[in-house]
Amino acid sequence: MNRRNMLYGGVAAAAALAGAGAAWWKFQPHEATPEAVAKVAASFWSLSFDTPDGKPLPMSSFRGKLLLVNFWATWCPPCVEELPLLDFFYQENKDKNLQVVGLAVDQPSAVQTWLKTQPLNFPVGMAGLGGMKLSKSLGNMTGALPFTVVFSPSGVLMHRKIGKVLPEELVQWTKLV
Repeated sequence: MNRRNMLYGGVAAAAALAGAGAAWWKFQPHEATPEAVAKVAASFWSLSFDTPDGKPLPMSSFRGKLLLVNFWATWCPPCVEELPLLDFFYQENKDKNLQVVGLAVDQPSAVQTWLKTQPLNFPVGMAGLGGMKLSKSLGNMTGALPFTVVFSPSGVLMHRKIGKVLPEELVQWTKLV
């Protein structure tokens, strides 16, 4: 009887390990292939978001400029910490064929309230929960915020950054073109 219990225990342990391994593989972040990211980046230009006040914000209107797209949320401390830097950067460079767009992964009411106290000079689009899916398809495999991508004036995805941007990175990105 003892051997049978040990056999059953061994089979159960092996099954549990196999199940845990399969679950780990399924749910771990997998690196997006360059081809998949390029395909999403190409379709990015056909997207349009509503601004917090309900006006359309088509991404195609920014084609031809160096475009920095920042995914953020009002509930994300590093996001709201970096927005003044991005706003200053935009104001300093908007006449140099450069555009900054913020895509809020948040509720419109929260963004509207936040923008009343911290207005931004660059356009903000409401990406909602779909913004997380979009950011992941652009290479943000962990789904972390803030997440920033940089597109060349010809529309090619040139850079991705998870976490707060640094002033020196902003300077480097202006030299990508």
